[in-house]
Amino acid sequence: MAIKKYNPTSPGRRHMTGQTFEEITRTKPEKSLLAPLTRKAGRNSHGRITVRHRGGGHARRYRVIDFKRNKLDISARVDSIEYDPNRTSRIALLVYADGEKRYIVAPMGLKVGDSVLSSRTEAEIHVGNALPLERIPLGTTIHNVELYPGRGGQMVRAAGASAQVMAREGGYVTLRLPSGEMRLVRRTCMATIGQVGNEEHANVKLGKAGRKRWKGWRPAVRGSAMSPRDHPHGGGEGRSPIGMPGPKSPWGWRTLGRKTRHNKDTDKYIVRRRQSGSDRRR
Repeated sequence: MAIKKYNPTSPGRRHMTGQTFEEITRTKPEKSLLAPLTRKAGRNSHGRITVRHRGGGHARRYRVIDFKRNKLDISARVDSIEYDPNRTSRIALLVYADGEKRYIVAPMGLKVGDSVLSSRTEAEIHVGNALPLERIPLGTTIHNVELYPGRGGQMVRAAGASAQVMAREGGYVTLRLPSGEMRLVRRTCMATIGQVGNEEHANVKLGKAGRKRWKGWRPAVRGSAMSPRDHPHGGGEGRSPIGMPGPKSPWGWRTLGRKTRHNKDTDKYIVRRRQSGSDRRR
């Protein structure tokens, strides 16, 4: 996939870039693998906004993705590489030997006509094949990693993401995640070989606010532009500093560097934590 630039026919187009979609081989999705996707606009069952800056956007239909890769020891042929509006990565349509069709997250280098296999014992170390972590050699690049056996891949699914198998000891395998975190995962968990495709996704510049709206994102208003009752940074005459030792969220929490992970049950699986931006600057 490559990045294309636009001629500066307007201020919004001047720095806009987009994708060429040259890897896409089919424009209409498989009907049997579509599901309705209702928009919530960031609101809960009471109609109150619980996630800000969401709403609008183009209508979508959900593509049912096989994150579990639990159709074992039956080879599948890659029928097409498709665009998915619900994720940053591309998706690949697999047609199994028995005729069943499933979508998977498309890894880099997977092409139409390739054969992939999901197995707990026999699959080769080949892009697109899914195996338990205990069967994957050290140093291998993987994605779509399970956290709990049988639950399906939950980690490393975004465009360009990959993890690496670092060590194996006892009932666990040590993985280096895209964030730099080193984490223990049960050796019976499944993972897919290769790096997620569409690696140039991060280099796309939207160029104008309208493209953000098409994606379902509403504007984010600065706290300093609000009134004091709406945000801790608000109020003052003209341009004012925030008036406190550090920035705060709209609800008064310390932010921009505040740790948000509070799960003591799984702390024991983290060998080395990821470095935050403030840690790297020190």
